[in-house]
Amino acid sequence: MRILFVSSEAYPLIKTGGLGDVAGSLPHALLDLQLDVRLIMPAYATALGQLGETKVLTQFSEGTDTVTLREGQLPGSPLKVWLVDAPGYFDRPGNPYLDSNGQPWTDNAERFALFSRIVTRMALNQAGLNWAPDVVHCNDWQTGLVPALLELSAQRPATVFTIHNLAYQGLFSAHYLQQLGLPASWWTHHTLEFHGQLSFIKGGLIFADRINTVSPGYAREIQTTEFGNGLDGLLRHRSAVLSGILNGIDTKEWNPATDPLLEKHYDVNDLSGKQANKQALQIALGLPQKLNTPLIGLVSRLVTQKGIDIILDAIPSLVKLPLQLVLLGSGDRALETRLITLAKRHPNKLAISIGYDEALAHRIEAGADMYLMPSRFEPCGLNQLYSLRYGTVPIVRNVGGLTDTVTDTSAKTLAKGTANGFIVSTDDSLALLKTIKRALRRYRDKTQWRQLQTTGMQQNFSWQNSAQEYLALYQRAQQGNPKPVAEPSGE
Repeated sequence: MRILFVSSEAYPLIKTGGLGDVAGSLPHALLDLQLDVRLIMPAYATALGQLGETKVLTQFSEGTDTVTLREGQLPGSPLKVWLVDAPGYFDRPGNPYLDSNGQPWTDNAERFALFSRIVTRMALNQAGLNWAPDVVHCNDWQTGLVPALLELSAQRPATVFTIHNLAYQGLFSAHYLQQLGLPASWWTHHTLEFHGQLSFIKGGLIFADRINTVSPGYAREIQTTEFGNGLDGLLRHRSAVLSGILNGIDTKEWNPATDPLLEKHYDVNDLSGKQANKQALQIALGLPQKLNTPLIGLVSRLVTQKGIDIILDAIPSLVKLPLQLVLLGSGDRALETRLITLAKRHPNKLAISIGYDEALAHRIEAGADMYLMPSRFEPCGLNQLYSLRYGTVPIVRNVGGLTDTVTDTSAKTLAKGTANGFIVSTDDSLALLKTIKRALRRYRDKTQWRQLQTTGMQQNFSWQNSAQEYLALYQRAQQGNPKPVAEPSGE
């Protein structure tokens, strides 16, 4: 089976969140199942720099633009990467979606419409490469126009659209429908119109043969008013083709027994190295070296979705407890400022690092005793999976993929051997404080704490299981494709 995997980011070329991790890992796992996979993404300056040497496969004319398709290989993987090189569109520094002021690039509609058109031409074997996919797997709003554009063809490959976060929808002014040369018939609420705006994500939600999200829990939640972001009615309408597949993690990249970024390695049979990582983290971030004091870590985008405001409200009470808190991330400037101010006020309790640092993220996962994730919604969540693998007990909200992966600690779950973390039942600071205090009490019982760590570390969240589920999803998408290509060209 030939798969064209379409993403606006992929680790280690460029990453802003979970989508980057998935796009860097899932295609590799699909290769291991003997699928013929190509990853296609924009040729950001950062991505080209990371990729190194590339070769030109072909060139396209799109209006007045000349677009070059380059091929490289994902670092550390046999996966072929196709980069859509469009001067003026993607060759700019920094975040792929936001400018230096943290605002969306003003030409995002044009940028990702152009990307989608090139992907569509590749999907229809119009590049002269004699390679046509059986399935085009699109991810998030940046690729939402692809299933819609493919639907305009008499024959097309099957399409799968994965929702990584429904809150980001790719909404643009109405005039873009005509400016981008999209069919006038698409301007209805049954297609791409959404409350007077053009919605890229609706292209995927309406036209894809199969829709999935990154956890079973989130697939259920987005069909409700609370979590549906105005699209719950559409998603309920398409519920027959909507499912959830839990994200995996790269177990080579995230392995405390071999992780090159750690002070000392450890595994489920010998956790003693965790203390060395804790001490190194305390030294690096200027916290007192108190190895018996619980250290709580967090690596996150600093936005209200992640419950950062709830943590901020809880900090005046948290600093009175016997613990230390370490936080790495960036996002909302107001939240960043409040965190920095509190860290200066409580330097022995609170360490804040603004920005993104992959090495520090690994060291926090290894050095922390607990991991804090009080998200208001969480499509899947990866950091709770990293935490479980690193023997760092997660404290999470009961939403989305967090519910699917973290089992609350109680006398009953401890006896059953299923407890691996702590659940916060509501999104307020009092509930968060109550759960943290409950975790601190369990922490004092070293036997129980070791049991929680061991249960988490023994779980298998590798991509192998999820890749098998995606293979089945691709097969269902092919069966549901009303316009199959009779005999796709092979390489």
